Amino acid sequence: MTQYNKQAIWLLMLLAGCASAPKEPVILPAVSTSSLETTPATETSAIKLVNYTESEPDVKQPSALLAYETPEQLATPLAEEMNSDGVALEAIEQLALASNPAVGQAAAKVRALRGKYVQVGLPPNPTVGYAGSEIGNDGTAGQQGGYAGQEFITAGKLDKNRAIVAAEIDKAESVLRATQRRVLTDVRSSYYRALVAQKRIETAETLLHATGEAVKASQNLLDAEEIPLAGLLQTEVEQQNAEIVHRIAENELTAAWQQLSAVVGDLELVPQKLAGDPTVLPRELNWDETLANITILSPEMAAAFAELARSRRALTRACVEPVPDVNTQFTVQYDNSTDDTIAGIQTTIPLPIWNKNQGGIRQAQAEISVASQNIDRVALDIKNRLAKTFREYSNARAQAETYANEILPRARKTFDLVQRGYSLGEVGYLDSLTAQKTLMQTNLDYLDALGTLWQSYTKIDGLLLEGSLDALID
Repeated sequence: MTQYNKQAIWLLMLLAGCASAPKEPVILPAVSTSSLETTPATETSAIKLVNYTESEPDVKQPSALLAYETPEQLATPLAEEMNSDGVALEAIEQLALASNPAVGQAAAKVRALRGKYVQVGLPPNPTVGYAGSEIGNDGTAGQQGGYAGQEFITAGKLDKNRAIVAAEIDKAESVLRATQRRVLTDVRSSYYRALVAQKRIETAETLLHATGEAVKASQNLLDAEEIPLAGLLQTEVEQQNAEIVHRIAENELTAAWQQLSAVVGDLELVPQKLAGDPTVLPRELNWDETLANITILSPEMAAAFAELARSRRALTRACVEPVPDVNTQFTVQYDNSTDDTIAGIQTTIPLPIWNKNQGGIRQAQAEISVASQNIDRVALDIKNRLAKTFREYSNARAQAETYANEILPRARKTFDLVQRGYSLGEVGYLDSLTAQKTLMQTNLDYLDALGTLWQSYTKIDGLLLEGSLDALID
């Protein structure tokens, strides 16, 4: 084979490789979150897409995302955030967002899809090989040479592939935001549960002190033969009830810290005093405003819209699937019998006669209808869940305000007056016991209302998203 023949073969191989290489650098998709704030809730019920056609999507992404990396939050030791009032809620939230495995799992899903976005837009690699024919003809080596081939993807299929994955990235990032919301909701729920338990412990200690004084007074009155033994026994029973309340509050506080440690992702999280006052009520919510805000800002709605965008782009891709791709092959051989250099070109194009992707197009059309109906379903599901939670919030707020402003001050004043009169012998022990029971039950009911109020409020404030350690929802 002459030097000229060798150069011709390598030139054809080089041209085939250049033809298959991407013309532009690969750029990852940017996922905008503005759609969460600009899509009106009233538009969700109007989407009824079945026979949908769409022009070729123009997916242009900023080059800044070439070096995209998910920022990692640094875990802040709670001891460093400790002040005289206790550990702040923000410190626990930051620790949970950095350590909760559900957040890392959702973020990894986003990174995986970004890798998929790169891969689905890459063209096929060129092929090269050896070709020999008529070997042994007239005792010669025959025709010896090589070939280079390339498959050319037509109809912008690679761009359409990336458009589909870009919508999948939108959805995955919505799931990531939803997971972060779930983590924050779980943290705040356990945090306020612990705060109420702390307050319950303080109340139980006050009641323990009061009932202890009542027991001492009853013992003195019994020694003076001014009351029967039953009076002393009744005050001792009330003291034991106060001890039970104290013990239950301690168990509740322990359970809340155990839940916090699970959500934070640190099973050895040491219980500490928490900063905050659960008696300071959260802001008052309005039903219509709350429903509108949750519907617009919910990552669940954003994920539903992203799925609709993905199904639309999948239909566009299915419609161009029958357009045949072109497979080319260039051959250069040296004929040893004639000392000639022979070149050949071969092009293969499949004919879409029987398979025109009819089933794939129908499937894509049906998936658009499924995604459209899912948007309506998610919106109605949000309203349904909010109705129950908002009822709990409204009832608990009304109870907490009434107890704080009306019932509790009266019960505390009555208890103080009766205790003073009882210690002076001016009030009977039955009246004293009644006042103690009333105050204890009033405090417990008030704290129960506060606990329900904060649980429902944090759930609403978290866009009804909770259960961060449940299985990841795609």
